[in-house]
Amino acid sequence: MLTQDELIRYDRQIMLSEIGEEGQEKLKKAQVFIAGAGGIGSSVALYLAAAGVGIIRIIDCDIVELSNLNRQTLHWHSDIGKAKTASAKKKLSKLNPDIKIEGINKEITETNVSGLVSDSDLIIDALDNLPTRFLLNKTAVEKNIPFFHGAIYGFEGRVMTVIPGKTACLRCIYHGVMPGEKFPVIGVAPAFVGVIQATEVIKYITGIGEMLTNKLLVYDGLNMKFTLFKLRKNPECEHCGQKRRED
Repeated sequence: MLTQDELIRYDRQIMLSEIGEEGQEKLKKAQVFIAGAGGIGSSVALYLAAAGVGIIRIIDCDIVELSNLNRQTLHWHSDIGKAKTASAKKKLSKLNPDIKIEGINKEITETNVSGLVSDSDLIIDALDNLPTRFLLNKTAVEKNIPFFHGAIYGFEGRVMTVIPGKTACLRCIYHGVMPGEKFPVIGVAPAFVGVIQATEVIKYITGIGEMLTNKLLVYDGLNMKFTLFKLRKNPECEHCGQKRRED
């Protein structure tokens, strides 16, 4: 049941026929897991908190650095040296005190990933390295938890939504090892990707609209182009295909 304050806070969303009070209540009951409190994580967390998602769990093991501040909008100059999860929790709680924010200052590993995501309705990938993305993707498939992937490089952003057992997963389309060195990024790219991911999450929770399933949306900010690639589930995928079932 929505409170009077919530009816006022989310009035413009509730006006949408696709959402209404029923959809807003679904958002209130939802629990989401955000892997990464950096550029993408800042954007997606801000908009999900503003939308009224009831429980937002953010995990990151880094501290805020000066070089983060061109893109990681949850963190301010005064937060330099603090844990990103603590900084994020503080800002999001001030933005919306009616929801619960959990900040976990840990590295995601094979040992702890299952427990970290176990009670979440969905997993949001706001990371910057492929190995941990693969670990989350594999865990999502095994636990049948929807997985929302987002990535950036320079002016480019990529987004896709994975529904385990039904759609192509991250491992279906990415192979090999991505270099882990520092890469360039314009601040607006992760913001854009995070907003698209937040939109996908809101649609999934409320059960509306068309998802980016079996699709990869590529955003080229430098030339302002959007390309939508159709994807196919790989039957030999190590994470979701026949190979996994045989292991």
